[in-house]
Amino acid sequence: MRILVTTVALPGHFFPLVPLAWAVRAAGHEVLVACAAEFLPTVLASGLPAVSTGPGERFDDVSADDNPEAGVIAQRLAHGRVFGRMAARNLPGLTAVARLWKADLVLSERAEFAGPLVAAKLGLPQVELHWGVAELPEYRMGAVVELAKRGLPEPPEPGRRLNPWPPSLRKPYAAGHDGLRPLSYNGEARVPDWVMRPRHRPRICLTLGTVVPRNGSSQVAHGAVEIVRALCGLGAEVVVAIEDRIAASWPPLPPEVRHAGRLALSQVFPACDVAIHHGGQGTSLTALEAGLPQLVLPVFDDQFDNADAVLRAGAGVRMLPQEVEPAAIAARCAEILESDRYRPAAEAVAREIAALPTPVEVAEGFSWGGLRQVA
Repeated sequence: MRILVTTVALPGHFFPLVPLAWAVRAAGHEVLVACAAEFLPTVLASGLPAVSTGPGERFDDVSADDNPEAGVIAQRLAHGRVFGRMAARNLPGLTAVARLWKADLVLSERAEFAGPLVAAKLGLPQVELHWGVAELPEYRMGAVVELAKRGLPEPPEPGRRLNPWPPSLRKPYAAGHDGLRPLSYNGEARVPDWVMRPRHRPRICLTLGTVVPRNGSSQVAHGAVEIVRALCGLGAEVVVAIEDRIAASWPPLPPEVRHAGRLALSQVFPACDVAIHHGGQGTSLTALEAGLPQLVLPVFDDQFDNADAVLRAGAGVRMLPQEVEPAAIAARCAEILESDRYRPAAEAVAREIAALPTPVEVAEGFSWGGLRQVA
């Protein structure tokens, strides 16, 4: 069976697809990832075969700081319009790839709308990886506006949605989704040997994902260095997981900082006592999977929903943008370190995640006759 995987050109959208794509390959199916040309190196680094569907659309212009006064709903609609333009631009190339390669099924992440259009046009089954806890109808609404401008139809709903969030944290709209155990993929990030060694102090990991650091005017990104300095006053070891090029631009950091640069969070989080992050769905799930208490500082879009999910689970604390100050962050982090209630709640969620069907089990449901649900 030939499975065509489609994604927008953002690591946080593609990375959740990688374990499932590899599981499908291991099950004996052929896999091909179709994406915008500039995203090919990121996909190829995962070891998966990839093909270009044409030039992409810049996402930097519509990200954390595109219009802070507009509110979350307006931001999401704007993001949806970008995804719609991406879909329209890549639709001809993706259609040609699907036909020439003779795809049997389309597997798309939830913000990629060309895949569903191609699947409908060619009569192929389509599966959606539904990352994130938020429903995000604004993505589809915004995308439909841009597609309609170009005479293109509304993308159909997928035949099946795979959801990596534990059932207890899913919202009612996701009742019909099928579970998929999240297995973190961190790209080419390295695993340092110190995560395996004994330690004698608490360890805090600060990470801001791949989008937020590019937008230095947000309170979190702009104040990252001062946040690190405030955390160093807690008597803990501080690890900063951030792109190497950004870390290289920072001034010298206090000696309490063990590392500043790119890291494999799935390996680092189990060796930490608290994670401080922006609320990205991948980071949030990786911390939950590790049973690690979290301090979440959402900046935009679905990060607020992910932060709320962590809060509902009792697995951490959320701070809204107007609350974000280095001293306040350090104080809330100290509260988490000193409390005995966050870790048990986080570990309970980790057990729930571990009980979800693995990518290998889900891949067994990809068959010639259709899509079987995994119990």
